[in-house]
Amino acid sequence: MAFLVALAVLGAGDFGSTFFYHVPQHLWFALHLRTHHDRRRSYWDHAVLATDPAVLLDGFLGALPYLAAAALLWHVSWTGALTGLALGQLHVWWRHTRDLGWRTPPFVRAGCGLLGIVVPEDHDGHHRNPATEFGDIFRFYDAPARALLAALAPTRRRRAAPPGVKV
Repeated sequence: MAFLVALAVLGAGDFGSTFFYHVPQHLWFALHLRTHHDRRRSYWDHAVLATDPAVLLDGFLGALPYLAAAALLWHVSWTGALTGLALGQLHVWWRHTRDLGWRTPPFVRAGCGLLGIVVPEDHDGHHRNPATEFGDIFRFYDAPARALLAALAPTRRRRAAPPGVKV
């Protein structure tokens, strides 16, 4: 049961984070773009080392759906809920290692591809082009997220991109 709860925390958390935080940030707000897509700074620093309150707030808001899923499933399996949160955090750190020169071994990349799991090279693609590669952990959220972005594009709040950010 713990495995299923951990998987549910990751799946539901990624869904919520993608569609209720990440996509809206790319459409209407600037916090995520300013803190996470600024090419002037290492995104390893943004994801792992940052102490800037805006960066921490962006990370916390992106993590809220995972925390909510874990809270809802806590009574089913608290070990599964905690495992899901821990795996999610480990994935945050791992997906930002490309900036440090990490290259995912081909067999790991192939296995993750079969499971639809985002690897650091995929997430690096999102940093280079913020209109692609949505989904924190699971790649299968990318196509629906891009479709939602396209459907909501007419509502996009017109703003100047923060320095170093391609929108």
